[in-house]
Amino acid sequence: MLATALALVSPAIGQTPPNVLVVGQIAEPASLDPHVSTASNDFRIAVNVYDGLVRNTPGTLEIEPALATDWTISDDGLEYTFNLREGVTFHDGTPFNAEAVKFNFDRMLDENHPFASTGPFPLAFFFSSIETVEVVDDLTVKFTLNEAFAPLMSNLASPSGLIVSPAAVEQHGADYGRNPVGTGPFKFEEWQSNTRVVVSRNEDYWDGPAPLEAVIFRPIVDANTRVAEMLSGGIDVLLETPPDNVAQFRDDPNFQLKEAVGPHVWYVMLNAKEGPFADKLVRQAVNYAVNKESLVNDVLQGTADVSAGPIPPAFNWAYNEEVEPYPYDPEKARELLAEAGAEGASLTFLVTEGGSGMLDPVPMGTAIQADLAAVGLDVEIQTYEWNTFLSEVNPGLEGKADMAQMAWMTTDPDTLPFLTLRTAAFPDQGGFNSSYYSNPEVDALLDQARVSTDPEERGELYRQVQALVHEDAPWLFVANWKQNAVVTAAVGEFELQPDFSLVLRDVTKQ
Repeated sequence: MLATALALVSPAIGQTPPNVLVVGQIAEPASLDPHVSTASNDFRIAVNVYDGLVRNTPGTLEIEPALATDWTISDDGLEYTFNLREGVTFHDGTPFNAEAVKFNFDRMLDENHPFASTGPFPLAFFFSSIETVEVVDDLTVKFTLNEAFAPLMSNLASPSGLIVSPAAVEQHGADYGRNPVGTGPFKFEEWQSNTRVVVSRNEDYWDGPAPLEAVIFRPIVDANTRVAEMLSGGIDVLLETPPDNVAQFRDDPNFQLKEAVGPHVWYVMLNAKEGPFADKLVRQAVNYAVNKESLVNDVLQGTADVSAGPIPPAFNWAYNEEVEPYPYDPEKARELLAEAGAEGASLTFLVTEGGSGMLDPVPMGTAIQADLAAVGLDVEIQTYEWNTFLSEVNPGLEGKADMAQMAWMTTDPDTLPFLTLRTAAFPDQGGFNSSYYSNPEVDALLDQARVSTDPEERGELYRQVQALVHEDAPWLFVANWKQNAVVTAAVGEFELQPDFSLVLRDVTKQ
């Protein structure tokens, strides 16, 4: 069946195989090791190959059992004991047990672990509060924390908490990311670079075999090509539909348009370490200079809302509604530029051709360039393929650029600011604060919010972070995306998830 499916998936044939789902992704994955990955393209595949101890209940950000059947948390929040599901095996036939769980977290957190060199593990900070992982017995594992850590369960439900096969890591070493082995509903079959990643049904899946026989993930970077493939029958699922085509698919009975609101932030980081954006007035000026309403309504065709800061409104319990987006005010922008002595400044702007949640990045970039030119700023755009873009931006903007696009999709309000706005998250310290923003007050609030077990207190701390960051303007705050996808009429049980993952274990295809 699989060989036939692969033969049929050529775009020239214009049809997809029976009971095989073909997904049009927006970029090539970088790695299928979920502990190494940071991009949604990778995670959308990984969540179908692996399981975590827990997962999000479909359609929500609530936690439900997965590889752990249940758990207990000590009164002081320092011990988490998980009872593991019996009889589960990895796709390579090796057993899932407490030793496997310990291997996974020790690999990420212990620099002396024999397979720590298979990293780096950029999101291991999700679990940095874990002091020890103890095997109580074959089906019981206990995490002891060095301090209470409120986001731990949501982080365990994230792709970074997925459990990999220790035997496969030992076998493949640094190449494990090209040879993934999990316990999930689909088993890895092949990865042809820039062509496809293929996974097949795991007949022995603990939660019951998936209806689909296989899924083929095709990287199709160009948005117009993705749309053409969908219209011609070359793919069954179109991810991140170009805004200009949303109405076309919504009105066509041959397709189903799926939309959902989730915790997403699209922004432009501003180099606060050197150049014009080292001055807060210039950073504020560009926020006034760019017409965000026009970007979300005209470029993005209403598929996003204007952003007011680093906490997306999907986290309504932590969102500061009193912080308004910067209004479009070119005259105010010119005044601030004059006050800072930055009139006519030349800026380098890094833009990607497409990538995780990047919202028409080239049209968005050129529209931003035009708005900044209107207030006298000379902006040069440099465009990169997604993975090359990440290799330029993630190490930091110093010596390279003044501005760079970025987007994050998160499952807890802690993630984005902690990873991108703390002083201790500068790139040379393992974080993603590529714009080098630093405010000790923000640092202290984020540290406090992480250990608070009172939801009301946590929410208030994040609201304070929102207000401070909005004032400091380390980013050009642009948009919060309403995610979308298109599937053919033959596809059933397909739903977008609030955490932006692509859960296919219950999807059907006629």
